[in-house]
Amino acid sequence: MTLVFRDAALELAEIAARPGTAHERAQALLDELQLRLPFDGAWMALAEPDGSGYTSLASTDLDGSSLRYLSGPRMAHDIDLTGANRDRPPLSLSDLPYAAQDLQTWAECLLPAGFHEALFVALFEDGGRHVGFMTVLFRRADPPSPALRRELTRLVPHVASGIDPVRSLAASTVIVRDAGAGVVILPGDAVAPLPGLPDHCLLASDSLLVGAARDVIAEGRTFATFLWRGGTGRALHDLVRVTVLAGESDLKAVACGALILSSPNDLRGLTARELEVLGHVIEGCSNLEIARALVVSPRTIATHLEHILVKLDATSRALAAVRAERAGLYVPVAGIRAG
Repeated sequence: MTLVFRDAALELAEIAARPGTAHERAQALLDELQLRLPFDGAWMALAEPDGSGYTSLASTDLDGSSLRYLSGPRMAHDIDLTGANRDRPPLSLSDLPYAAQDLQTWAECLLPAGFHEALFVALFEDGGRHVGFMTVLFRRADPPSPALRRELTRLVPHVASGIDPVRSLAASTVIVRDAGAGVVILPGDAVAPLPGLPDHCLLASDSLLVGAARDVIAEGRTFATFLWRGGTGRALHDLVRVTVLAGESDLKAVACGALILSSPNDLRGLTARELEVLGHVIEGCSNLEIARALVVSPRTIATHLEHILVKLDATSRALAAVRAERAGLYVPVAGIRAG
């Protein structure tokens, strides 16, 4: 028995660590679980951060109407009613103090679909954050055996790790050199800690920087990098590099993306003022508009642009803007105003 469990745990851990989408990992986890545990159907979903419901991720042997029902508000209500959203071992239908017919989800969906028992469990990551929910379903009416319950309990942590979109975002931070701080951008106006990285005063949920990152994600961009003032001064050493990574497009109800701060690294010899000028150029501002915004003369802006073209090896301001945006060599207008 120990050897069987070890093989199952290792296999689930490998699936949980795979690249790809949360949907792909969730389905692979369910498929592997069904090889190990004798269940007849299953449903797995992510918990939405405001507690309002669940976003369906994967299923086994459920038809479309059942999936639509389980993804709706009645299922969320019954999960809360039964306490199945708490951090506890898997519950079965036989553990509840009322009959299956007394639960609307069972009366209207699962019993008509031919299921008569279940094990359901909330999924939590190591730090106690609610990740999602899973139920495995049985057509037999007899309660699941203690051995089956124990096996599922042992394997649940790997399932939670595999579907956690925050874990996926945290893993993606490896592409950011010298990452020093970060948060997960949640729906609405909230942020959450990004595992493995500390917080920073710039990353408050109501900050201008978080607002700028939300704008990037709302524009449909999957990746963006730019510079921002990390201190109160206007010198190069007051700048930080910002990286915005969008989450999976169909999981925006759970996690919108990640916002990461790092050191600026190579700025190609550009000065702090030239980086501000580039921010305006990227937004399509004329020399006169830039001069007014930065409270300098148009001639000063023209001089800055001459230097920028040389440093970026560009033959026009349009080409300079493209190269600066791709390399993140600019301070957005919102970042200038933030100072």
